[in-house]
Amino acid sequence: MSVLAENIVWHEHKITRAERAANKNQKPCLLWFTGLSGSGKSTIANALDVALHQRGYHTFLLDGDNVRHGLCKDLGFSDEDRVENIRRIGEVSKLFTDAGLIVLSAFISPFTSDRRMVRNLFPAGEFIEVFMDTPLETCEARDPKGLYEKARQGEIKHFTGIDSPYEAPEHPEVRLDTSSMTVDECVAALIAFMASRGLIAD
Repeated sequence: MSVLAENIVWHEHKITRAERAANKNQKPCLLWFTGLSGSGKSTIANALDVALHQRGYHTFLLDGDNVRHGLCKDLGFSDEDRVENIRRIGEVSKLFTDAGLIVLSAFISPFTSDRRMVRNLFPAGEFIEVFMDTPLETCEARDPKGLYEKARQGEIKHFTGIDSPYEAPEHPEVRLDTSSMTVDECVAALIAFMASRGLIAD
């Protein structure tokens, strides 16, 4: 243990996370969108963010590419860096939920152990794993950023779904396939799920 770690003491806040959430008339939670590049994570997360905002809920969206421009700009795409990327996002997501927010995080997060690590940061029922179960063929056909083509040509190494594995969730809370579902259908399914869990009133 480092000297710094030995001298760190947890400081209790006078306002609890429950009080912060109650002030917003909502229950904090994290919706964790996971899936291959091009599976629809960011698109659906953004659409849900808009739908919740329009209903008066306080939300925040964390997107993989955006976070790598700041908080995680020092990380690459090795397995070790992917683990650290998800660890940081998990901790930031927890801070946002401690503030009483509904958080939406859109990250490939290919490893089961990393997603479990984040889940374990949250009270039961507050981590909702949303598996974008869109087939690789569809994701690659879309290739919105041209990344699959570069990966196939060897220009990008350790690309999930091509030369780096994606470990699909076995028991996600929500499973969506944007090859057969529209954006509106996906959002409706998520809203219905959140309402069924008592996370929102709709």
